[in-house]
Amino acid sequence: MRKKLIAGNWKMNGSQSFNSDWVKVIQGALSDLGMKHLPDTMVCVPSPYLSQMGALLQSCPIALGAQDVSAHPKGAYTGEVSLSMLEDLGAEGVIIGHSERRAYHFESDLTVAQKVKATMATKITPIVCFGETQEQRQSGQTQSVIAAQLKAVTDVLAPDFDRLVIAYEPVWAIGTGLTATPEQAQEVHAFIRAQLSAKTCHANALKILYGGSMNAQNAAALLSLPDVDGGLIGGASLVAQDFVKIIASAGV
Repeated sequence: MRKKLIAGNWKMNGSQSFNSDWVKVIQGALSDLGMKHLPDTMVCVPSPYLSQMGALLQSCPIALGAQDVSAHPKGAYTGEVSLSMLEDLGAEGVIIGHSERRAYHFESDLTVAQKVKATMATKITPIVCFGETQEQRQSGQTQSVIAAQLKAVTDVLAPDFDRLVIAYEPVWAIGTGLTATPEQAQEVHAFIRAQLSAKTCHANALKILYGGSMNAQNAAALLSLPDVDGGLIGGASLVAQDFVKIIASAGV
């Protein structure tokens, strides 16, 4: 049985005071929850706050994650953050290929694949995002788009998939208030797992997260699906009490 993973993505939000308050609320809420078996949990914060959050999370059962990383180990890449820097700050995971990086920073499938390959050579877990736009879904291209995005990554990794985490994030459901129905989410998650099965015998052990406007109200229905192994949570992860409710929905 795959253990659920709940990963928060703060995007470009936070401040030192907000971060401290968030962790205090989370600690109290998790204590009040009294769950014996928490899902794996992570929060991916902006790079300026990685050091602070790493220290704050020392006494909290939540792992530290980053939102992006360079494929280059070091050098003249102004503004970039390397994997060794993330390791130095205690990051255990990193989001790669988020739709906002693809759209606003023009990251190609190849760029995403190179970042994933570099990350897999470290102990950091890559959370790799794939998804289609509303136009692509309406024109029946969902599977072909995701297959192409996925192939770019699996081609550079095969057969090394052991720590890969996939996040299906329908672009049309990010920050829009729209959410894929449970049927839509399960269909795409099952398709992704079938694609992975053609590449590795470990496909049934890999985590596939849902990342399109999951919140405290819809989390339980989405997380109950057979091929949904957790969530990549955007806006709802900024509200500590809501994030805890989602964690509780994934608990066993």
